Amino acid sequence: MTAGLGLALAFASALAVNWAYTAEHDAAAGLPRLTPRRPLRSATLLLRDRAWRKGFAIESAGWLLFVAALRLAPLALVQAVGAGGIGVLALLTAHGSPRRLARSDQVAVAAAVVGLVCLSLSLIGSESSGGSPRPVAAVVWLAACAGGALTLVVARLPFARAASLGLAAGLLFAGGDISVKLVVHGGVWLVAGISLVLFYALGTMRLQAAFQRGDALTAAGLATLATNAVPIAAGFVLFGESLPGGLRAVLQVAGFLAVVSSAVALSDPHD
Repeated sequence: MTAGLGLALAFASALAVNWAYTAEHDAAAGLPRLTPRRPLRSATLLLRDRAWRKGFAIESAGWLLFVAALRLAPLALVQAVGAGGIGVLALLTAHGSPRRLARSDQVAVAAAVVGLVCLSLSLIGSESSGGSPRPVAAVVWLAACAGGALTLVVARLPFARAASLGLAAGLLFAGGDISVKLVVHGGVWLVAGISLVLFYALGTMRLQAAFQRGDALTAAGLATLATNAVPIAAGFVLFGESLPGGLRAVLQVAGFLAVVSSAVALSDPHD
């Protein structure tokens, strides 16, 4: 049941990361405007803030749990559990009381819980699947993540700035997550450690900028949606992961649909 342990680690990672997002949002919102044109100044402002450092430390711990989960379970499954973490984020922004959420958000949180239960049940008797991708295909996926993020940051799209920056951060984090899965394969794929560092560093800066322009659920919700939706697709297309058979396949598909639908609903901009 290595995949089951991987799912448990992924859920613990989602709890840590989404708690950290709320802490980072509160800290970043009170800082002077962060801008990519002055990255060193922006990084210095963040690192000097004790509350932000605490949040980032928890996020880093959650990331280590995520890496451990990827060694034990398929990428698509780990990211689906991460998508369910948006439900946790919604509860945190409501101070733990579902009654403070809008009715539609309450339904979305419930869907995330049901999806996570389905994913857990689908793992009974299953083993990890998937393998190493073709190098050219991996480069294309990473380049697409970077290009999409750059477009969202540079182009003036008809979205709230917090939403566009949150999506950009999510695409950068998605590139980082795909890079992690490449690195855990070892060998020549260790070179993906370079893209891993770049994607996560740039994604972190974009997310903090998004936090300054909107609420945590909008910015981090959209970031989490992109962070998990893109690698879920990469798991099947790039890494050749497959669904189990029979009832477990039905449960896994239902789980994927529930957590992704929940993520889409909860990440809808509220401001």
